[in-house]
Amino acid sequence: MKSLTADSFFNGRIQVKQHRSGYRFSIDAVLLASHARPGPEDTVLDLGTGCGIIPMILAYRNPGIDVYGIEVQTDLADIAALNITENGLDDQITVLCMDMKALNLEITSGPVDLVVSNPPFRKAESGRINPNRQRAVARHEIKATLYDVVETGRRMLRTGGRFVMVYLAERMTDILTQMRTAGIEPKSIRTIHSGIETAAKLVLAEGKKGGRAGIKIGPPLIIYRKNGAYTDEVEKMFMP
Repeated sequence: MKSLTADSFFNGRIQVKQHRSGYRFSIDAVLLASHARPGPEDTVLDLGTGCGIIPMILAYRNPGIDVYGIEVQTDLADIAALNITENGLDDQITVLCMDMKALNLEITSGPVDLVVSNPPFRKAESGRINPNRQRAVARHEIKATLYDVVETGRRMLRTGGRFVMVYLAERMTDILTQMRTAGIEPKSIRTIHSGIETAAKLVLAEGKKGGRAGIKIGPPLIIYRKNGAYTDEVEKMFMP
């Protein structure tokens, strides 16, 4: 296996290995995991799990849930499986190396309660494609488009199930349109800002399969104080 780094979460209670030079998770994943809020015995599906960071945070916080992490890139799926085993979470988390477009209800033994995703943000033809293939697939819609992510969510969710994703603020119209078209009614939006005076770069969007119309706009989520430290809200996301 390629050269790996090791990072710790929750005061060392979770160890996360990642490729030194490949795709590495960012704070986006931590924000999404914090806002997912699964029920005590939910079955959760993470589309594009990377190194498995979101399933590990969710499983640590919610010991009664089961999580499926889907990752199309073999080398990342291998890292995720290693992380899950080394953190003793095999009983809660299953990593599947496969294309999300091939997912069906038999694989998860029925519909799931919650789908989360931190998917590729950029359209395949937009911007510079990273020469590192692992990073390119994680950032650009090479293997999965926004349509694929939302459609997979629709297919795998139970009626009334929740869909939560983090995505580019500039593509918010795409998110809401795609969700409603798929029968996942947008229920809440929260904008994410680096600082209190900066424009939103990301949004957290949540929808409900078969939900009624009506959306709430939450307070802005500010990541950093003016001195560069995390805000109290974000700091708590890293605490055990």
